[in-house]
Order: sequence, then C-alpha cells, then structure tokens
Amino acid sequence: MVETDLDALPLQVQADLLGISRSSLYYQPSPPPPEEVAITHRIDARYTAHPLYGSRKLTVLPTEEFGSRNRKRIQRSMREMGIAGIVPGPNLSKRQAQAGIYPYLLRGITAQHPHHIWGCDITSIRLRGG
Repeated sequence: MVETDLDALPLQVQADLLGISRSSLYYQPSPPPPEEVAITHRIDARYTAHPLYGSRKLTVLPTEEFGSRNRKRIQRSMREMGIAGIVPGPNLSKRQAQAGIYPYLLRGITAQHPHHIWGCDITSIRLRGG
C-alpha cells in the first residue's frame, strides 16, 4: 500500500491520502517473548486435549513449568488464538422465532375410561447390541 521508493510520493502525502498517521508507517511491532509463546502453545495443547475447558479451568490446572498465571492472561491468549470452551451460550430459555407453538391438546379433558388418553416417551436408551 505504501511505497518507499525514491520516485514515489513522499510518505507524508501517502499517509494523508490513506487517512492514517505518519508514525504508524514507521512502527515495527516487536515479537512476543518466548515465555508467552510457550504458554500459548501449552494452552493450545491443553485445549486440544480437552475442548470443554474454558479459561477458568485452564487457569487452575496445575502446571509446574510456567508458575503462576492469572485468568486474564489465559483469556487474552485464547482470544488471540480464536478458541473458546464448548459451553452452552446465553439466552437458552428464549423461544426461537422459527419454532412452532403447539397447543396443549389435553386441556379440559379428563380420562373417562381406561386407554382413553395415551402418551409415549421418546427417550433414547442405549442398549448393549447398539
């Protein structure tokens, strides 16, 4: 995007055209320290082994090689890697818009004789044969 050739426009003009500050053209980000990279790799390995674990569980797991860690550091590393614990999200009790509303069909009906009202249970029970 920005050209540093001698024949190109000056950097001040290029920065003005792009709408960015001139100091951002000179900024060179420093690489993360090796300890941070090692912790990030360890978090990734733990998460790969146990995808249910979130930042709270990863914080309290014993690790002798890294010493103390706080939850915010774990959360930042997980956010940078784009990982999160597999947990139910919020608002699970809200009804979905596309779900149908079914009336209660037994309202006002009393059982008059045996086998008048039937019901079924659709619970799945795993058997030994499969």
